[in-house]
Order: sequence, then C-alpha cells, then structure tokens
Amino acid sequence: MTQAFEITRPERRTTSVVFASPHSGRDYPQAFLDRAELDARGIRSSEDAFVDVLFDCAPDHGAPLLRAFASRAFVDLNRAPDELDPALIEGVRRPVHNPRVASGLGVIPRVVAGGRPIHRGRIALSEAQGRIDAYWRPYHEALQDLLAESHALFGEAVLIDCHSMPHEAIESIGGPGGPRPEVVLGDRFGAAASAGVVDLIEAAFVGAGLRVSRNMPFAGAYVVQHYGRPSRRQHAVQVEIDRSLYMDERLVEPSAAFDDFRRLLRGVVAEIASLGVPDGVRLAAE
Repeated sequence: MTQAFEITRPERRTTSVVFASPHSGRDYPQAFLDRAELDARGIRSSEDAFVDVLFDCAPDHGAPLLRAFASRAFVDLNRAPDELDPALIEGVRRPVHNPRVASGLGVIPRVVAGGRPIHRGRIALSEAQGRIDAYWRPYHEALQDLLAESHALFGEAVLIDCHSMPHEAIESIGGPGGPRPEVVLGDRFGAAASAGVVDLIEAAFVGAGLRVSRNMPFAGAYVVQHYGRPSRRQHAVQVEIDRSLYMDERLVEPSAAFDDFRRLLRGVVAEIASLGVPDGVRLAAE
C-alpha cells in the first residue's frame, strides 16, 4: 500500500497552527528513475530537500507537522490536480493558458530546475491519474482534515506551508550589492491571509535575524491559494527559505551550517506556533 504522507502529532494539540511540507518528499519509485532522462541528483534539484527536518520540532510546540513522501518531480502537491501538461501527458487537451503548465511545472512536472526534462518521451494519462490518486489526493485530504481539526478545537486555522528556494532565485532581488531576502512569505498579496497574521509570522523570522520579503519572487501557489480563506478564519502562508543557508545545493546535502540553522528555526517555529494558542494572540482578530 502506498504511503503518501506522514503526520507527526504533538502529545497535546495546543495551537491552531498547522505546519506542512509538500515538496520535501524523497520517495522515487525505481520504475520512474529507470525511465528518467536525468540522474538521481538532477531529479532531486527540484526537491525542497530537508525542509521537513528543519521544521520537525513543530510537534514539540503543540502543532502537527504534515510531510509528503512523494517527490516533487514525480507529482507536485502544490499544483491543482487538473494542471495537466499536454506536452507530457498523452490524451490531455490543451488547456486555457496556464503559465505553470506551459513552463513544464504542472501537477506532473515535465522539467526540473533550469528547464531540464525529466522524462524520456510522454506518459499515459492513466499513469498521471494514478500518481494523483495515490499521492496527491491522500495528502490533501489529510491537510484538509488537520485544518478542520484546528477549526473544531480553536475556531480558526493557520497553515504554514514550508518550502525552500534556490539561492539563484533571489540573486537579482535588491539590486547589485543590495540585501537579499533569506525568507520569502507568500500570501497571494493578502488574499490568503490577513496582514496581521503575516506581520506576526514575519516578526518571528526577523526576530531570529533573518531578512524577510513578501510575495517577491514567490507569492504562493495552489496550496495557499486554495486553503487561504481569511474571511472564514483560515489563513495560509507560504514560507520559502534560501537553501544556501543550510545545504549544498549542488550535492543536495546538508552543509556545515545545517545544525545551527535548524536550532535557529526552533525559536521561529515556537513563536509562530504560539500565535495560535488560545488566550494568546488571536490571529483571526487581526
């Protein structure tokens, strides 16, 4: 039986905050690797490697952590299930223009970082649907259940969607020699979370000495767009962390700074989790 995800729960749920890592999955079916155009390291270049480890202290602070097992190159959990790429998947009608699909980054990705093709040739629609049914749907059902649990216990839900970004993605921000963000918070320009919620999350990272920007260059994709409903007391914020802070991007391995950075994030996670604790700061009131 396919294991699509894992939920690590706290001994006692004390906060409305839910942490989730959809892109750190490291499961690569052998049949997929055998047919791939890239070697294992090349395929892993799109993976948010070790993000689930960086945030694995969330249950220590009363919040559940949902982590995906499927690799992003196999099925992208931060895309809509109908974002199917006709250039990759046989039998798919060409959709209304979708920039993500057009660039090869649909729910079944055609390329990894740098536009390098993953597959040799095209795949059958039945195979694409099989990946979605086995991995995408169970993950999102689990995420929806966790958010519903937050509402039932606390009357609100706050989703922290945890990601990482290639260092090169932020090199052009801030101008030549200017400061570049180390963390990018995406709230769909206010559509996915109230400004007060994002202010508090930003303060947690800034308090740890990290430079933060909002929505540039990443405003958030399917997850925050779909689950962020501030008017219903449900907030969703995408967190992107510069990979160069904790890993060797070329080798896809933790760097010498990994343990120190992980310890730094413990304080950030604790502060964010505390924002959803009853009788603390009520996020939905912001």
